[in-house]
Amino acid sequence: MTEHKTYQQELVLEQALYDLVVYNDEVNTFDHVIQTLIDICEHTPEQAEQCTILVHYKGKCAVKNGELNELVAMRNAICLRGISAEVL
Repeated sequence: MTEHKTYQQELVLEQALYDLVVYNDEVNTFDHVIQTLIDICEHTPEQAEQCTILVHYKGKCAVKNGELNELVAMRNAICLRGISAEVL
């Protein structure tokens, strides 16, 4: 008896991942930035606080990574709240 093995080849498409970077400023409060990251990036309060601290002390922080279209929409929403952000 001949045994036939079927192999499924999985095609994995590589998608470029980008970073959403938030920059420090002297205008926005910690609470405003934290709430923005919770609302827009769906961060937990702890994640948002940690990112905000990094933004404050390092000048910037990559707060999210993912596909370009998703991050551009988040960047626009963050900028509408008066926070500087960029997709890199």
